[in-house]
Amino acid sequence: MNRLQQKLDDIRKQEEELQFATFTNEMALQLGLSIIQSAREEEKAISVEIIRNGQVLFSHAMDGTSPDQTYWMTRKANVVRRHNHSSYYMRLYNELKERSYFEAYSVSPQEYAVHGGSFPLSIQGVGVIGSITVSGLSQEEDHELAVQGIKNLIKNDKK
Repeated sequence: MNRLQQKLDDIRKQEEELQFATFTNEMALQLGLSIIQSAREEEKAISVEIIRNGQVLFSHAMDGTSPDQTYWMTRKANVVRRHNHSSYYMRLYNELKERSYFEAYSVSPQEYAVHGGSFPLSIQGVGVIGSITVSGLSQEEDHELAVQGIKNLIKNDKK
């Protein structure tokens, strides 16, 4: 199996495993704050947005970020909303197919960004109900911050 396929399989597994029993506004706040704290500890500046069913539950831009990151987060979240997969998954999926995401799905790069950093929020037995989006680092780091935040919240919620 090639490296690209392995990464794609790993992300698919993350999407299948990282599901909540429920997702409340308070959980969104905890998730957003934990990701901001992780970025502070690493001395990195990011923006984070958490959306559930079209409602923004958390949004924060750290000092050192730019207004462009809000635009990037919207475009990445549009990918999750359309495909129920992370923006990084969709990037790698189309790379594996050796095709342009924008041509394959007839979408505009002004509205969609297939760069890592937006991850689906899913409820067990329900499906995707929203997204968490991180912007400001490399696409791999943005993706990993979102995933690690979800893992930590699920682990703490089970205690």
